[in-house]
Amino acid sequence: MAGYVDAIGFLKLGGLFVSFMSGNSTQLAVGAVLDPPMAAMAARLVLGFIGGVVVGTLLSEIAGRYRMSAVLVLVAVVLAIAAGIDGRASTGWTTIMMAAAMGSANTVFQRAGEVSIGVTYMTGTLVKFGQRLAGAMIGGPRWAWLPYLVLWGALVGGAVGGALAYAWLGTDGLWIAALVAIALAGYAAALGPAEPAGARHRPAV
Repeated sequence: MAGYVDAIGFLKLGGLFVSFMSGNSTQLAVGAVLDPPMAAMAARLVLGFIGGVVVGTLLSEIAGRYRMSAVLVLVAVVLAIAAGIDGRASTGWTTIMMAAAMGSANTVFQRAGEVSIGVTYMTGTLVKFGQRLAGAMIGGPRWAWLPYLVLWGALVGGAVGGALAYAWLGTDGLWIAALVAIALAGYAAALGPAEPAGARHRPAV
């Protein structure tokens, strides 16, 4: 879903991102020198993303053991708002809502109060893939690299889907992402309650 939404945002914005904040930070810096309007848009996207992380984290604490479903419903609602206001509000508001949704999505997977799987940034995932691949070459676990390759592939595959959806549907393709988030929320609820987001293991005495 993250790659799908980011591809739609990238195509709508013409070169900025709704989930890749490293890229937006570079665009902000370059734009501050060469293109102030681009820098301003990049800054708004970064702030929207951070806002989504904050709201998602707070909701995780409130929802406790049902945090995954609650945050995914939040993601679905924000994506639906982004789709609904497109054409009625400026492009900036639509894409800021998309960035907020992606920020919230990064709080779905938490362990001991910290994000355990970042669903929108792949640099760390590719580093871990390379490390595990090197480990396999020198006698370490043979397939430990595979989950990281799958995660990267899922993002790339989602981005292909997002590009196709944008070509056919424009920003209305976000309704598909919202429905996927709702379906994932239902699946998470069916799995049962999880460990509270803020739970921490007590040190052994």
